[in-house]
Parts: sequence; structure tokens; C-alpha cells
Amino acid sequence: MELIDTHCHLDVDDFDADRSPVLAACRQAGLSAIVVPAIEARGWSGLLETCAGVDSPRLYPALGLHPVYLRQHREADLAALEEAVALHRPIAIGEIGLDFYVRDLDRGQQARLLESQLGIARAAGLPVLLHVRKAHDEVLAMLRRNPVPGGIAHAFNGSLQQARGYIDLGLKLGFGGMLTFERSSRLRRLAAELPLEAIVLETDAPDMTVAAHQGARNSPEYLPDVLAALAEVRHADALGIAAQTTTNARAVLNLQ
Repeated sequence: MELIDTHCHLDVDDFDADRSPVLAACRQAGLSAIVVPAIEARGWSGLLETCAGVDSPRLYPALGLHPVYLRQHREADLAALEEAVALHRPIAIGEIGLDFYVRDLDRGQQARLLESQLGIARAAGLPVLLHVRKAHDEVLAMLRRNPVPGGIAHAFNGSLQQARGYIDLGLKLGFGGMLTFERSSRLRRLAAELPLEAIVLETDAPDMTVAAHQGARNSPEYLPDVLAALAEVRHADALGIAAQTTTNARAVLNLQ
């Protein structure tokens, strides 16, 4: 069984004490690849260093400016992103998006930042990793105006109609730890209804942990829990789900 974690912040200091053992546990769990998205410019060098030289599972960096950290970003960061993308050729532009759940983040500034990064993704021919909260319709509208070469709506929790909007634009939908909680009835129903070809797996570690480790740090080694939950809600064989979601991740992220 081969699994890909399409969204894991393995570079953050939460993993500094035990990153190597975590990666060893990931190998045992069947993970062949982990996508590591960026948060802000000052973390790019450390993220790239974390990803370099790790062959099993392979770590793929994504570079971008996260909307929640809007106040930490500087105008020069966009030019720096273009330079970093040309130099390092990350797997995607991310984590980028809109967050209208956090009320004191300027929506206009977020929109301008996202539009600029969509332009960078389009120019580089790279997919995007999207962070979207309470703003799916706005992001979908921006994607229609600024088309990109696919991507993933990370931690998707929108409606079936919004899901179809992303699918029509060539994006996949990421499902993670929240799917493992029985109380997530709407999300579990959505995961059962969507075409399997549109779904990829993720952990978002160290955040959004699975039910079996509630209250503790999340880890990419728990990705099989997400797989099991998806198989459960779809009444399907886990091996088949693993194969298809891995194929989906490879296709949308252009992984070899």
C-alpha cells in the first residue's frame, strides 16, 4: 500500500525533537511522499533544507504566503517568491488562499496577495495548495479569473456545489483528520458522495489531528487513520481507496 500526505507542515519546530523517528514511522505506515507547504517567507530556507536529502518518504516542498500570516508578509516577499520558485522549482505554490473566518484579517489585502500568487503559479506552470475558510465562493471566482494548472483545496469543508466548482477547474479536494470524527457528519457525507477521483489524503500535521490522537500533536504517520475513515464512509476497500487517492495526488501534483 502506497500513501501520499498532500499537506503536512513537517518543517515546523513541533517536529524538531523527533523528525527522524516520525519519518521512520511514516515509512512503516506506507507513506511514499509528503508535501510540505510553506507559511511565510522567512521559513522557506528551513523548509527547503528539511526536504532536501530525504528519500523515504520523499519530501516535496511548496512555497507560498499563507493568508493567516498576512501581517508578517512584506511587499518584497512576492518578488522573492518568484525568485525562489525559479531557483528551487517547488512542487506547488502554497499554502495560499483566503481566510474570512479570522475576522481581523483585511480581506482586500488577502485577495490581492492571493491573486498575485495565482499569477506566479500560472507563470511557473505549477499547481496551488489552497487554504480556504468561509471564502469558497470568493476563491472559486478568483480561480475562474486567474486559471492555474490545477491544485488542491486543502482541508475541504465546503458544500457539494462548491466541491464541484473546484473539480470543474481541475482541482482535487483534500480530506484529513476531521474525517475520522463521527461527529463530522456533514463532512463524512460529502466524502462519501464525491467522486473518488477528486479526493486526496492529508494530515495538516501538526494540526487537525485524528480522533485516535485527539488532544495530541498530529503526525503524518497517522495518515492511515484518514484512509480508514474514508474507506468506512464509502463502504469500500481501503487498498483500492489508497491506490486511487495516491494516483490522484500524483496526477494533480505532477509527481513521478
